[in-house]
Amino acid sequence: MLRRSITECCVLDHKNDPGILGAWLGNKTPQTVASWFESPTNYCVVALKDGEVIGVSLLTGAGKLALCYLLPEARGQGAGKAMLAKVEETACNWGVKAVQLHSTATGEEFFASQGYIRSGHVRSPYGVDTIFFWKQLDRSAEPDASQRKRFCNCNSA
Repeated sequence: MLRRSITECCVLDHKNDPGILGAWLGNKTPQTVASWFESPTNYCVVALKDGEVIGVSLLTGAGKLALCYLLPEARGQGAGKAMLAKVEETACNWGVKAVQLHSTATGEEFFASQGYIRSGHVRSPYGVDTIFFWKQLDRSAEPDASQRKRFCNCNSA
């Protein structure tokens, strides 16, 4: 599922370049992915439809969304939003104050629509330009709007 998502959904990013695809898919073996899922410092969400895996996401203990992929036919049906909401809930429960991720161009608008803030570009080790995103989760860390200083005599309504 993960390999198919990258190959079919992320053409905008890898441009069917065999070198980029080979590097990107190189560590996406069943054994390696299973080890990520088994790690006690990671949290994984799997989206199912009719008993079939249609999506997967993985959050690290450091608050990095390391995976968030869907099958092509599952896009736009809410599974990505549901996985992301579960990951964010778990991050909050762990005391993580912000989630960060490196998005492909393919996923950029999805993450922006979910409240993630673009914060620069980073070249991935497999040769794809990615967008660094983050999202504040710990609402208690934000100042109360009523306690903010005003720099004019205007009223905010």
